[in-house]
Amino acid sequence: MTVDREQVLRSAAALLTRRSTATMDEVARAAGIGRATLHRHFAGRDALVKALENLGIQEVEAALDAAALDRGTSEEALRRLIAAVEPSAGLLSFLVTENQLFEGDVVNEGWDRLDARVSAFFRRGQERGEFRIDLTPAWLTEALYGLVSSGAWAVQAGRVAGQDFSYMIAELLLGGARRSVER
Repeated sequence: MTVDREQVLRSAAALLTRRSTATMDEVARAAGIGRATLHRHFAGRDALVKALENLGIQEVEAALDAAALDRGTSEEALRRLIAAVEPSAGLLSFLVTENQLFEGDVVNEGWDRLDARVSAFFRRGQERGEFRIDLTPAWLTEALYGLVSSGAWAVQAGRVAGQDFSYMIAELLLGGARRSVER
């Protein structure tokens, strides 16, 4: 039997997002494989989390590319980004909350690239006068990650319809980020 590594990673992310303390045995069961098979692909939890991190970074980079953040208004670009990242929201949710990734002073350079790209997008929106300037690009980046993660949790738990994911995140973030012109 051929094991689909990406499907194993997605199953692991879905389980670990709900139960971060799940054992490798539970991860294997969730993926529909035996523990020995899981260990042939991932030597332990740290290796599994690193593989999840790499997949997550790859998928978010692809979503950033697909969103064409430099095209149209900042609002349109943000809506495209949220829609593009939606299929990876569960994985991103796990990674944002997984504190093992951020132990010590070493942060995966992929996260630095993602943060830089998203922060640059928010900065451009501020420079164009489309986003508030009293909120830093770094804060808006963290808010986006947090809303995507919370949205993934809410959909997974059945508290929010999946079809509402993009709309609700965009409306809440834009409602707080949009610059209002008061006279």
